[in-house]
Amino acid sequence: MSPFGDFSMSRRRFLRPRHTLVLAVALGLGACTDPLRLSAEERRAIADSLEARVVAAYDFAAPGAPERLLSLYPDSGRVISAVAGRATTTRDTLASAIRGFWARVGQNMQQPRFVVGSTYVDVITRDAAVLTLTYAIPHTTPQGTPHTVSGAWTMLWRRSAGGDWRIVQEHLSDTPESTQSAVADTTAPPSAIVAPTTPPAHRH
Repeated sequence: MSPFGDFSMSRRRFLRPRHTLVLAVALGLGACTDPLRLSAEERRAIADSLEARVVAAYDFAAPGAPERLLSLYPDSGRVISAVAGRATTTRDTLASAIRGFWARVGQNMQQPRFVVGSTYVDVITRDAAVLTLTYAIPHTTPQGTPHTVSGAWTMLWRRSAGGDWRIVQEHLSDTPESTQSAVADTTAPPSAIVAPTTPPAHRH
């Protein structure tokens, strides 16, 4: 038996509570500094910034609408857009549809306004969030007829390494009333009629 046996055992018994306390404090500090944890203020700031980005992009009073709308999405790569029972998966396809919408429909809307209704935001992590909102776009047709396009839009946002938030997946649905009234407006020129298969994201 070691002549220091009793002393060593006593020393271990003495240090164990202190080691336990140090470990508990370390774990507590780790939880407080967890980079994945977000405060309520941080979540609200992210939610507000995403909604503000959408509203700014759909400011029809400013020039360059097609490029502003496209600025909500990544510059390249996969972007999934599900609309009216169809889905596209590339940024190029989305860009073509948005520019086509603006040439056929968007530029014919007189005094359009993008009005946000209800909003629901789930901030998943510091780099991912889901935003769902209802919207309405009251405007006047080239014939002077009041018309409103409205619907719901769900967006999955991801923050890039550079800190920019972009939409990587989305699902849109127009209200039946807004789609039917647009299609039924036979007094409008063909370029002002919204076809049922036109993605709502490109009808805003």
